[in-house]
Amino acid sequence: MPNQPAPNLLSWASEIDEGAITQAARAARLPFVSGHVALMPDAHVGIGATVGSVIPTENAIIPAAVGVDIGCGMVATETTLTAADLPDTLAALMPMVEHRIPAGVGKGHDDPSMDRALSDLGLPHTALNPKQTKKVSDQFGTLGSGNHFVEVCLDERDRVWTVLHSGSRGIGNQLAQMHITGAKKLMKKQEIGLEDPDLAYLVQSTPEFTAYIEDMLWAQHYAMASRARMDKVLVNALFRVAGQGERVRTINCHHNFTQQESHYGKSLWITRKGAIKAGTGDEGVIPGSMGTRSYIVRGRGNPESYHSCSHGAGRRMSRTRAKRELSAASLTAAMSGRTWNADRAAALVDEHPEAYKSIDQVMADQKDLVTVQHTLRQIFNYKG
Repeated sequence: MPNQPAPNLLSWASEIDEGAITQAARAARLPFVSGHVALMPDAHVGIGATVGSVIPTENAIIPAAVGVDIGCGMVATETTLTAADLPDTLAALMPMVEHRIPAGVGKGHDDPSMDRALSDLGLPHTALNPKQTKKVSDQFGTLGSGNHFVEVCLDERDRVWTVLHSGSRGIGNQLAQMHITGAKKLMKKQEIGLEDPDLAYLVQSTPEFTAYIEDMLWAQHYAMASRARMDKVLVNALFRVAGQGERVRTINCHHNFTQQESHYGKSLWITRKGAIKAGTGDEGVIPGSMGTRSYIVRGRGNPESYHSCSHGAGRRMSRTRAKRELSAASLTAAMSGRTWNADRAAALVDEHPEAYKSIDQVMADQKDLVTVQHTLRQIFNYKG
């Protein structure tokens, strides 16, 4: 159940930094925020708006609250495979995934089949230069960097799942940065003072608002289609390694996005920055950190959270602090028994499980937001 750490703020987090509460309270004080800001159990400090927050606004949107990775989210596929159907090791899967799902900053591919997958998306509202247009094509179906990942997991029945985390890549970032900068310039031109410049907003029915919405929706579609493409590639590779297998179902959901919804009798823009939609019956994917569990959930439609829940475990340490205080050796120990990028342990210390909150506590904190369908444990992890 939520508590109220500040006016117009409800929090489901049993562990939360005071800085996150202070930051969320700044957003809650904006005049166009209609109702309370909801903090999910994984909430932590972000840029402008708190990661793990749900912000209801009326006739305005904060581009930085949606974030720079527009449409970032999860896709998970349940298969007919069980643990007994898998080879003794999934080592053969790693080079296949590395080749077919490029990962890293700026990484793309030259697969001509991507053109067919992109044909229905078109291009965003904002005119792109040739380099950006090439980026749209090259980075479609690629993973990215940071905490983006590919996993193979087993649920409580030993049924095999694939799980993947990615967003709108470089083009989504560039579009977001352009509109965030534009919103800040508008605030300055109109002499509107803000407690945090990153809370710069766009007002509905203005050309700037319309342009942002069109670009944002395009980036969300791009991200979802890109995840679907990678999911197809990943599952096919897994079936090749296993020598068999069929899909049962796929769940593909955003956790950095905004959309119009009706809450408390009003039509509102609900911005979920690091949160997923958890309306009654909505299926979602909530990953833990490396070496921990992930969850397949069904939403309970809690009105106080605006039908939302957490998007993951949530960081406990900044990346800089994690690299300073944690070690490659302890990360290797935490990943024991799994196939993973062990040769890159030193570069992945900032993704150490201890850098994140306990996913078990996060799930306990939001029992009134979601019902757990399946609990997944990793046996394969490929990190961006």
